[in-house]
Amino acid sequence: MSDRTGATATDDQTRDRVARVLNAIRPAIQADGGDVELVEITPDGVVSIRLHGACVGCPSSNMTLQVGIERNLREHVPEITGVRAVE
Repeated sequence: MSDRTGATATDDQTRDRVARVLNAIRPAIQADGGDVELVEITPDGVVSIRLHGACVGCPSSNMTLQVGIERNLREHVPEITGVRAVE
């Protein structure tokens, strides 16, 4: 079943699961002065996130994105195929 935006219940469930994982790792990111925002999940399972605060321009942000965020998302939400940062 789709709502007005074309999202299905499964899409909503995936988004909720992704949001829960991000919320679980958010305190570690915030402890370093940054934050993360879920922007979208593409139909092929790529999560777009926006980094905020100290994460913007940080040399370690790519490592945080790939090792911390992507690894956790793929472990807990198997349908996620990757993560990318957007401006």
